[in-house]
Amino acid sequence: MRVGLKQFKQPLCYVMALLYVVAGSLHFVVPDLYVQIVPPTLPAPLALVYLSGVAEIVVGLGLLVPRTRSYAAWATIALLVAIFPANIYMAVSMVTIEGAPGGGDPSSLARWTRLPIQGVLILWAYWYTD
Repeated sequence: MRVGLKQFKQPLCYVMALLYVVAGSLHFVVPDLYVQIVPPTLPAPLALVYLSGVAEIVVGLGLLVPRTRSYAAWATIALLVAIFPANIYMAVSMVTIEGAPGGGDPSSLARWTRLPIQGVLILWAYWYTD
């Protein structure tokens, strides 16, 4: 019997939804960690952290509901594009995150690996836009 990726689509949707709800919740639990990677050219870093946290929770919950799944998937893609500058800033500026577990100084590899991971996350969300 051939095992196809399609059989994992539903369970992986729940995994993705959970990841966004947890990640969004963390924006409220430890906002100072996220504020540090907001590019300094953007206004009101704390407000942006809270706004992106709400957005992550909303898309995560939206992915769980079949009727809203496609909309939530498109919103997830938009969110990932919107937060991409923070990942670029973190990589280019070698941001050290004060107060983060493990010392807060990710390796250069870890910083730069976040960038293509955004592409993978976008493709993952796109899978649910149908």
